[in-house]
Amino acid sequence: MLENPRSPRVRAVAKLTKRSARDETGMFLLEGPQAVREALACRPEAIVDLFATPSAMERHPDLRATAGEAGCEVVYATEAVLDAMADTVTPQGVVAVARQFPASIRDVFAESPRLIAICEEVRDPGNLGTIIRAADAAGADAVVLTGRTVDPYNPKVVRSTTGSLFHLPITVGGELQDVANRARAAGLRVVAADVKGDDLLAARAEGLLAEPTAWLFGNEARGLTDEALAIADTALRLPIFGRAESLNLATAASVCLYESAFAQRS
Repeated sequence: MLENPRSPRVRAVAKLTKRSARDETGMFLLEGPQAVREALACRPEAIVDLFATPSAMERHPDLRATAGEAGCEVVYATEAVLDAMADTVTPQGVVAVARQFPASIRDVFAESPRLIAICEEVRDPGNLGTIIRAADAAGADAVVLTGRTVDPYNPKVVRSTTGSLFHLPITVGGELQDVANRARAAGLRVVAADVKGDDLLAARAEGLLAEPTAWLFGNEARGLTDEALAIADTALRLPIFGRAESLNLATAASVCLYESAFAQRS
């Protein structure tokens, strides 16, 4: 039983809330039973350490059983230790350390994808996590992160994906021009989501959204630069039927991804 919140082992786990520690170790932090459950189901080999309070294991006996089947030992700890490790105020009694598993851009486009989300300079962790979750739900083949997009292993991103981080390939560190070139070589049209673009409803009627598509999403505050827009094959805007000034980035991305998902399956 781990009881000392200031022990070196606990401090090492707590440091993973910082980007520098994640980059140095290649590890990241998982918090809560749902995230750990998805990791054990989809990538059990990524789990390095699993910490839990005895009461949490009583509430989630499936976690204990799944961890045992995966050969992952549960290290019991006090609530104070879990609080010291976690990024959240209430980690729900379960924290894990996992290895990062970024996908290869080459491998992603070698799989003949039909729907990709490209995130260029997306800086808000909650937005990126929601886009990853929406891409997963819409059946996208991958999420590609370019520019200075936030680290997908940031604890807030991980929580926002609600497990989708483990369901589809996510690449990091790409340059937008290279990614766009690879997308086109794989037969995808690069479509920027931008308020200066053409009407999405017209594109839907023309059948454009039924084609293999790499959606390009930009920064929350600035959108896509003129240079980024020039890299795309076309740009589309979502119509605003009410009085809202605009849509949140993650909401707009979810609509765009689902528009393609519907069109490709019709």
